[in-house]
Amino acid sequence: MAASYQVFILLGVTLAAFVWGRFRYDLVAVAALLVAVILGLVPADEAFMGFGHPAVITVAAVLVLSRGFERSGLVDMIAEQALKVGSHLMLQLLVLTGVVMVLSAVMNNVGALALLLPVALRMAREHNISPSLLLMPLAFASLLGGLMTLIGTPPNIIIANYRATQTGEAFGMFSFSPVGAVVGVVGLVFIILLGWRLVPQRASKASTEAMFETSNYLVELRVDEESRANGWSLRELRRQLEEPMPILAVIRDEKRHPGHAFMGQLQADDLLLVEAGPDEMATLADKAGLKLGRSEDDNESDESVEAEDGNGEEAKKRKVDTEDLQLVEAVIRNDSVMVNRTVNQLRLQNQHGLHLVAVARDGGRLKQRLRDIRFQSGDVLLLQGDEGEISEGLAALDCLPLASRNLAIGQPRLLMLSIAIFALAIVAMLMDFMTSAVALSTAAVISLLIGVLPLRDAYKAIDGSIIVLLAAMIPVGQALETSGGASMVAGAMLTLGNQWPPVVTLVALFVITMMLSDVINNAAATVLMAPIAVSLAKGFDASIDPFLMVVAVSASCAFLTPIGHQSNTLVMGPGGYRFGDYWRMGLPLELLIIAVAIPMILLVWPL
Repeated sequence: MAASYQVFILLGVTLAAFVWGRFRYDLVAVAALLVAVILGLVPADEAFMGFGHPAVITVAAVLVLSRGFERSGLVDMIAEQALKVGSHLMLQLLVLTGVVMVLSAVMNNVGALALLLPVALRMAREHNISPSLLLMPLAFASLLGGLMTLIGTPPNIIIANYRATQTGEAFGMFSFSPVGAVVGVVGLVFIILLGWRLVPQRASKASTEAMFETSNYLVELRVDEESRANGWSLRELRRQLEEPMPILAVIRDEKRHPGHAFMGQLQADDLLLVEAGPDEMATLADKAGLKLGRSEDDNESDESVEAEDGNGEEAKKRKVDTEDLQLVEAVIRNDSVMVNRTVNQLRLQNQHGLHLVAVARDGGRLKQRLRDIRFQSGDVLLLQGDEGEISEGLAALDCLPLASRNLAIGQPRLLMLSIAIFALAIVAMLMDFMTSAVALSTAAVISLLIGVLPLRDAYKAIDGSIIVLLAAMIPVGQALETSGGASMVAGAMLTLGNQWPPVVTLVALFVITMMLSDVINNAAATVLMAPIAVSLAKGFDASIDPFLMVVAVSASCAFLTPIGHQSNTLVMGPGGYRFGDYWRMGLPLELLIIAVAIPMILLVWPL
């Protein structure tokens, strides 16, 4: 079988695995690379050269610099000002989307979104509006912002370096700005004036407060002298129940002890603050002998509660004060270690000091037993833990906290230093004193040396899944070109469009790349489509620049699905969106972008 057909089969299987989503992108990419080596499509001595590719190094450096901006207080300062906006919805959208778009131009898209997401949720709560009206526009704006500069998004970095392999000169830092800025501004105007009106409002489900109405599920259960649980530890109680039931606190002598930190033995008259419905309470009564109890300071206005005991009476829930419980809401990222795993497999309590209280998916709280839930990206978790351990645990699990965070301005010295270092790197790139990979890596190293960012945080900032994905797919993309596969695809497109001007082929290339990025990672889509774009340009005997720019812009416009980009996935749970909600605003936005981007590309980068 010809090498080109082998590449097509391999890519077809790889794309199917990407869309299926059963395995992580990076694992699929490495498997595809190894198969390509075994088939002889990629030389064995070149299999792992992608890890040293300038595009991969540049992406890693940008991720480190982005974390440095966050730690220095630059982004917090901007976010604090954003919270001062009034109650007018369109003004809120303008501030949120405008800020995230500007940030996305100079830092990682997901990083920019992660910093503004808690701000948007707090704004929605304070003004009593549905978060769904703010979060999808916020995610889409983060993608639009990445179009503006070389470092705004991985596709731009990939395209810039691919141009260097073809012409000897890469695109510069602001080569993408004329087209990207116009497309971004037009897209932003659409979102603010019309787009948000196309987003479904799910006020009752989209609000994280509604998803986790914790106090409505909490009851106080008393340990009696006759209770079997008398003398048990909480670990023994959970083992007897055969269920990691959320025991949020133990109240003894009017003092509340967090459930995750209580290591003693239960005594008579202890009160357990437990999240439990009728079925769970029946289990507690049957296996542990616990009964409904009241704390001494309960007053006459408290709602009465009746539990389902051994006789089968139906429970009603009464509200219990939860303000002093260290509870945090968090959303699972695409690259989280939690994806496709259960709470028992992760050992949240023992390894991370986090206690799972509840899980929400698609805007609604899951009713199944916690131990049976297999986590998915975009799930929203309600967790309990010590204040000092929560942030570390969430970082280790690759989860994004959603609760309102206290914005704190960083040290002014670090703020000015981080801006100065980044500015010098940009100047070095503009003057061709250094390549983008060298300039940005140097800036990242200097930031570490002067203390803008601790080394440990720098390693955490580097998204390993993206690095591995790029490093593995770059040789596979090169195999598409060296095997003649890219020329075959380009030839077919030229044959079909030989009666049409090149602009029609550009539109077709734009649509195909955009559709591909809606179902697979945009970096992978760029790696695959760049060789085809160059082959098309050579077939028309035209400049490769407009064709490469088409791929760069279209690969970053994944607005139809929640799986095309991490930004879309991250807002799915907090916004209460369903899979089919994205195309409502995404489709007209993509059509508008095509109408604006193609003329701008041809104006700035003529054929």
